[in-house]
This record gives sequence, structure tokens and C-alpha cells, in this order.
Amino acid sequence: MNILVTGAAGFIGSHVCEHFIETNHCVTGIDNFDDFYSAELKNLNLAKLHKDNKFQFQKIDIRDSKGLNSIFDSYKIDIVIHLAAKAGVRPSMDSIAEYYDVNVNGTVSLLECMRSHGVKKMIFASSSSIYGNNKKVPFSETDTVDNPISPYAATKKSGELLCHVYSHLYEFDITCLRFFTVFGPRQRPDLAIHKFTRLIDIGKPVPFYGDGSTSRDYTYVDDIVNGIKCAVNYLNGYRIYNIGESKVINLKSLVETIELILGKKAILNYLPMQQGDVDKTYADISKAKEEIGYDTKYDIEIGLREFIEWYNLNKHFIWR
Repeated sequence: MNILVTGAAGFIGSHVCEHFIETNHCVTGIDNFDDFYSAELKNLNLAKLHKDNKFQFQKIDIRDSKGLNSIFDSYKIDIVIHLAAKAGVRPSMDSIAEYYDVNVNGTVSLLECMRSHGVKKMIFASSSSIYGNNKKVPFSETDTVDNPISPYAATKKSGELLCHVYSHLYEFDITCLRFFTVFGPRQRPDLAIHKFTRLIDIGKPVPFYGDGSTSRDYTYVDDIVNGIKCAVNYLNGYRIYNIGESKVINLKSLVETIELILGKKAILNYLPMQQGDVDKTYADISKAKEEIGYDTKYDIEIGLREFIEWYNLNKHFIWR
């Protein structure tokens, strides 16, 4: 297959590109190198990929219809894996218009380009954040998701609705995958596990929001890639799946596990809960298991050890 991956220079995107290159597909990656974090890190993410002639890369923003059309004109794209987005719950509250422009208008731009070129297969990266503060756990795809509590979550719900429209009107095969708190090597520096590891390592205070009881379903990046692979194999109509670990760990235990692996104690800076943060995420993955053969391999401790090994090898480059 010829696969287009948007957000290819990012944390998840670079892992996805490597997987499909390694399984003998041709991959065209696009990314706009948004300055949310450094271009150096994104170039590091792409370094291995640039060595393989089955990979092509173009610096393009998904809102750039002309640039997108040039990609579809140049390469015979069979399927799009749409990962590009302005990311992050907390930052979205300070840049609502920009988040909607990139995540919603950018998705429209991509879908329209696909339609004009007769490409009708897409994996859309959604998010567990759309469940909001759902009181029923674990979260199921049949749960109501009409009450997002951050602009980022609202953009992801909007993206799912757009995908449904294109599937209904134009017979696109689109699967929306709701990712649950992804971590692992190359994780963005602003995300909790990376930030906590860095601060504990250098002996600086760790921002500790709430009483430590908030919990997350942390999903190792290789399991996310496996979920994407499974979804690609079963693309048919419009579908939604949770892609998580289906296990939770609270904030207090997460910090303690990082301390254990690093062999260093955290200095905690206790702070009130932040707006937009949910109390818990917890994935019911039974639908994905039954319908597309998804399953997980990594628990939180194994995944943290893999991440911290990568962090120790790269920290002087990342934080220089």
C-alpha cells in the first residue's frame, strides 16, 4: 500500500511510519513542524525514516489545500492515517480559535482533497478526552460524548462527526480511534510522564495537581501502533474504537513508579486541579478486541522502563 501519514514527525506519527515501512509499505509523511515543541526533536523522530527509500517526507500544513493536492497528484495514495492536530487539553484553552482552525478546518481540507482524488480510506486519530468526566467506567464507544470539557476534546468530537458525514455522503471507509494517554519513547516533552521524569531526574519540583487520586489509562505507543494496524486491516464503513490499555494508575502511583525506576525521589509541588482535566480515563477495549483483533502487550511499568531507557540515552540532546 501507499500510505499518507499526517503528523509524521510527531511522537505517534514517527512510530506509525516506521511500522508500515518495516512491513514493506510505502509511506509519505507530512508535518508542518508546528513550534509547540522544537524542530530538533521532530528531526530526531524522523532520522531513521529518512534512511529508507520507501519513505518520502514533505513539510506541509493540512490546511494548505494546494500543498495537499500536490501530494495526492504526486503519489498514488491508498489510505490516509490522519494523526496531525494541535494537541493538548490545557494549551487548547489558551488558543481555542487556532485549535479549531487546525483540528477541524484542517480535517475538512484533508477530507476534501481525498474526495477530489478518489481516496476513500482513512484512520482518524481521536481522543479519550471526548468522554469528559464520564461517571460510568470503563468508557465504552456507546457512551454519550456530548459533554467535552476542553476545546481540544470538542475538536476531536467535531472530527469524528466530520468523518461520519463523509462516510455517509461519499461512502468513505473511516475508522476513528480514541487513543488513551499515549506514552513511550519520543513522547512530547510537555506530557506528564516525560515532564515528571525530567524534573525528578534533575531534582526540580514536580507539579502535582490535586490529591494524587486522578487516574489515567496509559497506553504504550507500540500498542497504539498495533491498534492502527488492526484498524487498517478491517476498514469498512464508519467505525469507532477505543484504543487503550484498559488498566488505570493514579497520579500518586505513577510518580512513585517513575521514582523507583530512576532511583531518585520527587520533590512535589502541590497544586489545585486544573480546568479541563478529567478525573479518570479508562478504556473498555472489548469492541476493538472482538471486531478488529486488537490487544495490548505492555503494562505501565514495562512501558515506563522502555521510556526511561530512551530518555537516558537522549536527554542531553533533548534538553541541551
